[in-house]
Amino acid sequence: MLSYRTETIISQDRVLTVRGVPFRPGEKVEVIILSHPSRKSEEKRCSLRGKPIRYVRPFDSVAENEWQALR
Repeated sequence: MLSYRTETIISQDRVLTVRGVPFRPGEKVEVIILSHPSRKSEEKRCSLRGKPIRYVRPFDSVAENEWQALR
């Protein structure tokens, strides 16, 4: 199976045109369309990326009062 990858932008009238593909006329092909996530959504999702991390009392126990066995 021969695969071919290209990127394009959907036109205003929502038509997708792919030109210059390396297949013969009449050859049966499968078309899969994947969208690239926009940069804005990635920035919102990773808003803490690159920020400094500071630990306050890193060796203290966590939620010690919530353990049933210690009551």
